[in-house]
Amino acid sequence: MAAQQGSSGLGRGFAFVGRRHELDRVLAAVRQPPAVVLVEGDAGMGKSRLVREATTILTSEGWRVLTGYCHPLREPLPYGPVIDALGAIGPWLPDTALPPTAGALAPLLPDLAHRLPPAPAGPQGPGAARHQLIRAVRSVLAHVGRVVLVVEDLHWVDDATRELLLLLARDLPDRFALVATYRAEDLPPGAPALGAAYRPPPGAGGTVIRLSPLTRTDVADLAGAALGGRATPELCAALHRRSEGLPLVAEEDLITLRDQARPDVRELERAEAPCGLREAVGERLASLSPAAAAVVDAAAVLAVPAGETLLAEVAALHGDEAAGGLIDALRAAVLRETDSGLYGFRHVLAQQVAYRHIPGPRRRRLHQRAIDHLRTEDPLPLVQIAHHTLATGDQQGWLGLVEQAAEQALALGDTGTAAFLLHQILDRCQVDTERRSAAALALARIVSYGVDYAVTVRELRAVLADPKLPDATRGEIRLGLGLVMLNVGADPAGSRELAHAVDELASQPHKAALAMTNLALYERDGAAAHAWDWQARAERAVGDSADGTSRRAVRINRLILMARDGDPAVWPLLDRLPRRDDAGAVLRHAAYALYALAEVALQVGHDRRAHALLSEVEDLVAHAAHGRVECLPRVAELRLDWLAGRWTRLEEEYAALADVHPDVRQIGVDRALCRGHLALARGRRSLAHDHFATAAATAGGTSEVDVSIRIAAALAAVQLAEGAPAAAWATVGPALSMLRGLRSWTRTLDLVPVAVEAALACGDHTSAERLVAEAESDLRDRDAPAASAELALARGLSLRATEPARAAEHFADAQRGWQEIGRPYEAAKAAERRADALSCSSPDEAATHLTDAAHTFTELGATGDAARCRHRLHDLGIQTSRRPGRRGYGTQLSPRELEVAKLLAAGATNQDIAQTLFLSPRTVEKHVTRVLAKLRTCRKNIHSSLPEPTEPSAQGQTRQ
Repeated sequence: MAAQQGSSGLGRGFAFVGRRHELDRVLAAVRQPPAVVLVEGDAGMGKSRLVREATTILTSEGWRVLTGYCHPLREPLPYGPVIDALGAIGPWLPDTALPPTAGALAPLLPDLAHRLPPAPAGPQGPGAARHQLIRAVRSVLAHVGRVVLVVEDLHWVDDATRELLLLLARDLPDRFALVATYRAEDLPPGAPALGAAYRPPPGAGGTVIRLSPLTRTDVADLAGAALGGRATPELCAALHRRSEGLPLVAEEDLITLRDQARPDVRELERAEAPCGLREAVGERLASLSPAAAAVVDAAAVLAVPAGETLLAEVAALHGDEAAGGLIDALRAAVLRETDSGLYGFRHVLAQQVAYRHIPGPRRRRLHQRAIDHLRTEDPLPLVQIAHHTLATGDQQGWLGLVEQAAEQALALGDTGTAAFLLHQILDRCQVDTERRSAAALALARIVSYGVDYAVTVRELRAVLADPKLPDATRGEIRLGLGLVMLNVGADPAGSRELAHAVDELASQPHKAALAMTNLALYERDGAAAHAWDWQARAERAVGDSADGTSRRAVRINRLILMARDGDPAVWPLLDRLPRRDDAGAVLRHAAYALYALAEVALQVGHDRRAHALLSEVEDLVAHAAHGRVECLPRVAELRLDWLAGRWTRLEEEYAALADVHPDVRQIGVDRALCRGHLALARGRRSLAHDHFATAAATAGGTSEVDVSIRIAAALAAVQLAEGAPAAAWATVGPALSMLRGLRSWTRTLDLVPVAVEAALACGDHTSAERLVAEAESDLRDRDAPAASAELALARGLSLRATEPARAAEHFADAQRGWQEIGRPYEAAKAAERRADALSCSSPDEAATHLTDAAHTFTELGATGDAARCRHRLHDLGIQTSRRPGRRGYGTQLSPRELEVAKLLAAGATNQDIAQTLFLSPRTVEKHVTRVLAKLRTCRKNIHSSLPEPTEPSAQGQTRQ
């Protein structure tokens, strides 16, 4: 199968054969964006040619194609292959509408800086810079139309770029396709191409293409296109045997054969097939002029594409002699010119063959000449100089250069190259303890900022596996591992790593104290019982320390524990805590500490204080940004919006936050919980159940205790609403065990009243009363407004059947408690409970409370709850009515029809609408028919046909 000619050497192209099926797969995937296409194949198998053919076709169809290359000797540049590719994006950048996040690329793309938004303030810390750049790359790619990013030789990619590509693959822009080539045998053992297991996200496509050798027919087609009638069947068979179907080997032989008037099959047959490439390249090397051979030797030693001047310097040639030698090497197709005007080998295999042809003494002289010339450049290409220094046999000189290169890479923000260099140091046996420790610690700090949890843990464990590390170094690295496992992965095994790190850090008590404070905050598996013991150990550890940061961290940890315990003395102490410091690390720690206190404040019911703390955190984050420090407070703010009744744009805000931070699990958990609560408030029980189940699956079985309790309470609430009290009681059981394990009932998080209601619905009054008694005993003299309001609600539930008047008093206490905290939805639910308790003894008062609750539910958008209240008002003989006005709505929707239309737009079935609005299925069917007729639409398109929202009508009541 012949196709378009490629270009190698001076026009010595070859037909595209044997890959039509693979080409169709690439094109089919990319044409249905978003997509990820991974092309795997051995060296010389034709990966790059396949991609080049595909992108040529895609370009003709209007796609924009950006290409970046990974190199084994790349000088530091953050996300180098991607940044190199983005350098060509200028003509496609829009004149307006690029988001501010794109400005982070301006310093790395100076030629395009005038087309990008202003660069944001530089974040402090490699993690913050990494997240900022990742967001910038995605935002630019999302605003340039249909675009394909090709990354060649992914097996050579640095860790930071691999993480960027993984995040892009997990959160693809709508009109974007990622195509990457790689050699599986050159990936780290057991590591996937993108560094972590990858599954396309919902709505995304793609494919993995594994190239196999060419068939005998394919090689015959290749030879026929190159040699015409000289490609006899015998010659084609010999080519296939020698190449074993590897396109590069067959092409190298054909380069030689094309210059022969009568290709000699017998001569071709004499070479051993496995050595075909080596012998084909060797034959052409032997035919080169002395000047061309010198240039090729220089190119082989340099190992990366180089300019004519550098090649001449290393080859020790001058003027026309150097130029002539380079031209001869190009004509012989030993070297090729790259798109950037540099010169190198057609393939790494050819470079390796040429390098092995150079005698040892000459190789060393060439490496030394390369060093001499590279040392004249500014800035120094330290990675290349280190490579050549090692090739000369200077181990100590190489070590010093690699350390300098790693420092240079870190200074430039290129953590991927820095990690690669530090790995090289640790892989050497003859490295002294001090240098090994420094390299291990630097690598651990880089790895800890990784965006993929599994990769981060694997890399840290690999560093820890070095038996030559001293205990103090091992302890510091293990401390980082434990923190990542607990804070990012919510893995209980992280607590064991921290406890181990405490012993290893005995000689560095201020660092051991950091492990102790985190162990004090760990709450699963009964660990909360030892919280104050760990806190006391941490305070003793830093008692005489000159490290102010450690003392501050331990002090803040005490405040967090006090807040968890409901100690009212904590808030004055917090108010006196110093906030400001010029050091970025201190600011980040302060931001995270205040966020932790805000979370506890929110959990115990000090919502206004939580809001003030989160505002402080936002201010601190602006000066010391870091991915998790930046996004977790925003998650808490959105949860606070839910509790405060600010529901209007909650779902959109969660979606936007998930787009920016797709790797933060807590966003997914809170988003699913929020969507579930909204669905339940709107009467969509089945949908609410699905969302709560998603939250549980996203959190996993090892999530933080407060998250597990919130999920259990939410699931049990919807199970009660569905009439499944036994399932609800089973759901709350493990969560109650966790709550008891905390040794404090200040953060019940909706669990106690739901559990009491489930026990009562199951007829287990003893368990319900015991729960109320436990909570009441523990909360005495504690500062926990939310838990106190929940306790009042639980008391009312336990008394509703036997002493409704007293139950109403407790529901009133709960209502007042929620109102003082600032949670209108919870207050309205308590008012509804209060009305239920008064319905027999004081129906008029009950109607008043039900009407108030219905009004609040309506204002919030809790349509299902509002409909339930109106239904109960009807049962009490109370008819809700609207302001006097015309009774006919003509072609406009009535208020009831508008409710039905909104539920239809949200995807509700007729049965869902009947449950939500307390209507019969027949009535719902009539409403749906009228709605669709008035809007002249169908169920599928009703969302786009809804009328603009208007202010809700005032509601009143009349007694029937």
